[in-house]
This record gives sequence, C-alpha cells and structure tokens, in this order.
Amino acid sequence: MMELSPVYSAAPAERRADVEQRVYDLLAQLNIPYTRVDHDTAHTMADCEIIGEKLGVDMCKNLLLTTRNHSVYFLLCMPGDKPFVTREFSKLMECSRLSFASEADLLELLGVTPGSASVLALMNDPIHRVQLVLDRSVAQAPWFGCHPCLNTSSLRLRTEDILHIFLPHTGHEPVLVDL
Repeated sequence: MMELSPVYSAAPAERRADVEQRVYDLLAQLNIPYTRVDHDTAHTMADCEIIGEKLGVDMCKNLLLTTRNHSVYFLLCMPGDKPFVTREFSKLMECSRLSFASEADLLELLGVTPGSASVLALMNDPIHRVQLVLDRSVAQAPWFGCHPCLNTSSLRLRTEDILHIFLPHTGHEPVLVDL
C-alpha cells in the first residue's frame, strides 16, 4: 500500500533534492499556490490515482515523445485514464514514427528521470527544445495534478496558473489537442 503524507499547502520545511527544490523556489517566486502530498515513489498511473484522490485532482500522464531522428520533442500531458495511441498522436502532430524519448533525453532536455516528467520540468528547457502538448480536457480542468520533477511528491495547482503564469514565464506555448 502506498504511504501518503498529510496534504500540505507549502513547500517542505526541509531542503529537497535540487531538481525538486527549484520547482518550489520558482512557484514561490511566481506566487503560484499549490497543495502538496509526499508519498512513496509513484511508479504507475494506479499509484497516481491514489495520490490524486488524496489531493482531489486527476494526475496527468506525462510522456516525452520524439521523432525517429530526435529532431523534435513533445511533452504530452493527458488524462491518466486515457489510453495513449502513438499512431493517433503522430497523425495529430503531423509526424511519422514518434516514439518514447530515452532516459538520457529526459535528463538532458527536462532534467528529470523516468516517472518524474511533468509540465513543471519545462523550467529546465530554456532553449525550448520541447514542445508542450496538452490534451484539451487537461487544459480545461480547474486543477492540474503533477509531480514537482520528482515522483515522490505530487502537487495540485490551478490550471489557470500553469497556463497564464508558469508557461509564459518559461516561454512555452502549449498546443491543444483532442486525444
């Protein structure tokens, strides 16, 4: 059974790993409020469902995808309960042969390890090599659930804060799709 902390409305009192701490520091700088829960490592969307119930949010499924020649990268944020079909997404993006990016790509482009990718990792992409793609239902939901670049904590943020404060700060303009 997954161990969950109480729900908090602030950053942890103790300093966290740099990749996670930078998220809390940036959210504070941008005055973006959130609620947070700490937990065992979330390995699956089933784990994220349990976490989402505690936070009162649907956690996003986040996939880093790339073209065969690794010239284009997409961070897809979609509802966790929606199945991902590569062929359909490739058609929407007008790209052939999309596949999952490697662990090395995740680390190089977003500064995260597998299982920890999230929209918040775009703060680690200052040269905009990654195109953010949001499923329309995620963009229209009142709340956005994701990891703070480490999958041992999860956050609930207002989607409008992601769209109108965080993303303009990082310079990433999302593409909305209907999956």
